[in-house]
Amino acid sequence: MSTDDMKKGSVEVIPDINEDFSAWYTGVVRQAKLADYTTLKGCMVIRPYGYALWENMQAHLDARIKATGHVNAYFPLLIPESLLAKEAEHVQGFAPEVAWVTHGGEKELEERVCIRPTSEAIICSLYSKWIQSYRDLPVLINQWANVVRWEKVTRLFLRTTEFLWQEGHTCHRTEAEAINEALKMLEVYERFYAEDLAIPVLKGLKSQSEKFAGARDTFCVEALMKDGRALQVGTTHDLGQHFAKVFDITFLDEDESQKYVWQTSWGVSTRSVGAVVMTHGDERGLRLPPRIAPVQVVIVPILFDRSREETFHYCSYVGEILSEFRVELDDSDKSPGWKFSEHELRGVPLRLEVGPRDMEGDQVTMVRRDTGEKRPVLIEDLPGVIKETLDLVQDELYRQALVYREERTFRVKTLAELSDGLEEVRGFHHAPWCGDVICETRVKEETKATIRLLPFDQPEEKGACLVCGKDGRWEAIFARAY
Repeated sequence: MSTDDMKKGSVEVIPDINEDFSAWYTGVVRQAKLADYTTLKGCMVIRPYGYALWENMQAHLDARIKATGHVNAYFPLLIPESLLAKEAEHVQGFAPEVAWVTHGGEKELEERVCIRPTSEAIICSLYSKWIQSYRDLPVLINQWANVVRWEKVTRLFLRTTEFLWQEGHTCHRTEAEAINEALKMLEVYERFYAEDLAIPVLKGLKSQSEKFAGARDTFCVEALMKDGRALQVGTTHDLGQHFAKVFDITFLDEDESQKYVWQTSWGVSTRSVGAVVMTHGDERGLRLPPRIAPVQVVIVPILFDRSREETFHYCSYVGEILSEFRVELDDSDKSPGWKFSEHELRGVPLRLEVGPRDMEGDQVTMVRRDTGEKRPVLIEDLPGVIKETLDLVQDELYRQALVYREERTFRVKTLAELSDGLEEVRGFHHAPWCGDVICETRVKEETKATIRLLPFDQPEEKGACLVCGKDGRWEAIFARAY
């Protein structure tokens, strides 16, 4: 078999990652069959391979959420307009994106209903009925659902008209309990991304102009993609008593007084699939962290007519002894070179090649997707080596992403330095900020960068605001973002 034949595969259709990152991203998502466009602009279909990836991610995050004492429920998709409109700031924040239903069949509805852009309104209306006493608290409910936001500009997984997510909605007896809840769930998200998705994230506070509509404070986790742009991959919100007062969510406390609950909400969406693609992918396609990869190990037989049946039998045996892993046997009639390229495109962490020489030596040839390292492994050692290597791949992907972020993290003192820095190398730029929205807006207008977060760990001396020169209240992290 020639070298040219070995290289042939579907990866040829992927645009160059270094020349056009956006086209590369869309090409990978579509060619790896994670998702595709539909006839309705802005809507996507998540294909089986992409949905398997999401299911694995969902399972890991769901287990982490439940480990903190939360339970799952499901709330209605449709919300009456009068209910959504009860909280003015909240509805104003979502108004441009709300999809409205005006007819039921052929009959015009007496009141419009919206397709949920988020569920605070419908959930709060029910909490006001369910919560009567301090004994009913805390309420720790999460739901896995779809939401609809009529976005003007869309991109597969990152921003679509309809997307999937989880949204937690909790009620607490005291302010301190609610704040602790929001910060605890932020840590859950941080560990989910780092440990399961191999994505290092920064966590901190959103500026007031960037917070969730109706929240007192919004906390977030932010990741840096391979094109130097930031991606907000999760948020938690301290809602205070704002929604409780609007929806009359009160309880009788131990002292016999009637009080409003303190609330939080928090969520992670299918945007996290896009984060995995853009954090770990390379010129050949996906590189998936083993913990969430739909297929952890693919077995590729190298077939010759004289040993065809024997090779398939041997490969089936290899699959059986690796039953604890997510294993796929590629028994298609494509050439080995096509298969190699295809499974590299799909990001399968480990490939096992099986040919006549491997069978003679009671071994397989193992190839790592992340490094390309190739080595023979004896059958008797295979399960242990596979487990060890999958862990190494998981750790290596995280390490590479962390190194990239550190190389793209800078400190600047002035707006001119920030502007010049963003033109030279995109990334996270730390800079002092006075806290004034006027200065924040000017940065956005002149550089197209926004405050991604205000880190919890703040230096004692912050310096002068990069815009106005007044004393800095915060060291903010600026970046251009999706």
